[in-house]
Amino acid sequence: MSTGMGTIMAMGTRMTTEATATEAVLRLAQWLSPGFPVGAFAWSHGLEAALVEGRVTRESVEDWLAGVLEDGAGRADAALLAAAHGAEGDALAEVDALARALAPSAERLAETVEQGTAFARTVTALWPEREVEAMAYPVAVGRAAGLHGLPLELTATMYLQAFIGNLVAVATRAVPLGQTEAQAILARLTERCEAVARAAIAGGLDRLGTASFAGDVAAMRHEALYSRVFRS
Repeated sequence: MSTGMGTIMAMGTRMTTEATATEAVLRLAQWLSPGFPVGAFAWSHGLEAALVEGRVTRESVEDWLAGVLEDGAGRADAALLAAAHGAEGDALAEVDALARALAPSAERLAETVEQGTAFARTVTALWPEREVEAMAYPVAVGRAAGLHGLPLELTATMYLQAFIGNLVAVATRAVPLGQTEAQAILARLTERCEAVARAAIAGGLDRLGTASFAGDVAAMRHEALYSRVFRS
């Protein structure tokens, strides 16, 4: 995640300050912390259904999460975040509409919209001079990062690490995994985040797509589970 960390980026007319490398890391660490009130812990992204149905096991959960990161919502979210970074007006609204349209199930739509709404509300409350509208989660993060002068690649990389970190936390509780085992999985997946972020940014919306069909089906089937802990 060192690439671009020494760069000070000038953003749009609504920016009042520019973030240094240290400020950028600290701001993103706060926004993407499990303690930031977006409710990420409540969503499993379909993983709970896959575990209940036996499609994912302790032995295969890392491969499943890698697929979500590299070929599923992880890569797609990074592309949407990038498109929202610095976007304004109709262009920003179109990115948000696309993010919502890409959700493969009602629960996945609620997952991204509710987290994005909570994120936007909190960021705006803390920095009211840089208002962020309620949008899908990656779009809201990209918009906020642009307004705060935070480097795009760093933002996308840390967003992906937080995204996959939440799913590892889900697996820790639901598989279950030992704490050290879970952290080892997260460390290996974190090593892939920067490459996924770069590829998503380079590809843009023209190359936006996913190939995580099993995960999408699991997300659809989750709402029909008899008993469930997570909301997706």
